[in-house]
Amino acid sequence: MDSGLENVVAAETALSDVKGVIGELIIKGWYVEKLAASMAFEDVAHLLWQSAFDDLPVTQELGKRFGEARVRAFEALPSTDEVRCVIQYLRLGWAGQHDDESLDTAIQLAAGGLVYAAAGIRRFNGLSPIAPDPTLSSSADFLRMITGRAPEADKARALDAYLVTICDHGLNASTFAARVVSSTRAGLTSAVLGGLSALKGPLHGGAPGPVLDMFDEIGEPERAEAWIDAALAKGDRLMGFGHRVYRARDPRADALKSAASRLPGTTGRIAFAEHIEREVLGKLRVKYPNRPLETNVEFYTAVLLEALEIPREAFTSVFACGRVLGWIAHAREQISEGRIVRPKSIYRGPLPELVEA
Repeated sequence: MDSGLENVVAAETALSDVKGVIGELIIKGWYVEKLAASMAFEDVAHLLWQSAFDDLPVTQELGKRFGEARVRAFEALPSTDEVRCVIQYLRLGWAGQHDDESLDTAIQLAAGGLVYAAAGIRRFNGLSPIAPDPTLSSSADFLRMITGRAPEADKARALDAYLVTICDHGLNASTFAARVVSSTRAGLTSAVLGGLSALKGPLHGGAPGPVLDMFDEIGEPERAEAWIDAALAKGDRLMGFGHRVYRARDPRADALKSAASRLPGTTGRIAFAEHIEREVLGKLRVKYPNRPLETNVEFYTAVLLEALEIPREAFTSVFACGRVLGWIAHAREQISEGRIVRPKSIYRGPLPELVEA
């Protein structure tokens, strides 16, 4: 039995296909690299939700409704000033949403997540939240709500590339959690909260921040080899490398590297990241010749989000703001099947007669 369900087929989906052996990700008929280079947050929401909602409007109208939903979310911000972490504030915001299976709820969850994450970032840093501007795109407004400055077009586009890249990724732990919850007909809000709870775990959504911690500890390119050797000798995990599914390079890594490279002022940071990447991959291939360990999505996620001035403590929350589109699509897909998820287990405990004896 595979306790991680790695080889168990638990669903049929029309949303995404992860081809781990060859390093490909297809989302609704698009290779992720092309999707990230050509679509915004609103576009990919429309793409993922096309089969989920009969009343889905055209993309332009959906974007307008996202803007209106951000305003409503801000008007209902959680009142607590004691924000221990950004993801806690995001969870509080989502938990206050109406909980049904409608398009209105889906829009409020997707748009509201950006508001709650931005407000959580500011409150975590002792600042007052900034009201949304419904006339802006979702990504542009999110950056404005964090920094208080008018967003630069290239930065908004880079954030779009990130949110699109991570919008869906097969039956990962958080998506499976969302599907299980939705199968009970608990509502989309409950499904999203289930997904967020799974994503919060460090084995799923918590790796980009430690990539930057690694960069900080290395400091200079000439220190990379010695630092990596010492880390491997201690048995430390090198963040940003290896994946449960991929046995080749994670295609999302190159999509995000490309997005980061288009931002002004990132040339030096990307060159530093590339140097570390080459050193790590070379060392891993020597140490684990029969174990494919390649660059994963977290490595260049860290570079991109840093360039967008998003603090490390918010990385998992921003991930959730992109993945919520996939959670909702999967929840609706699961609901359409009309059956509760109920797998079997194998009992390994004591037998009654042995206990009585």
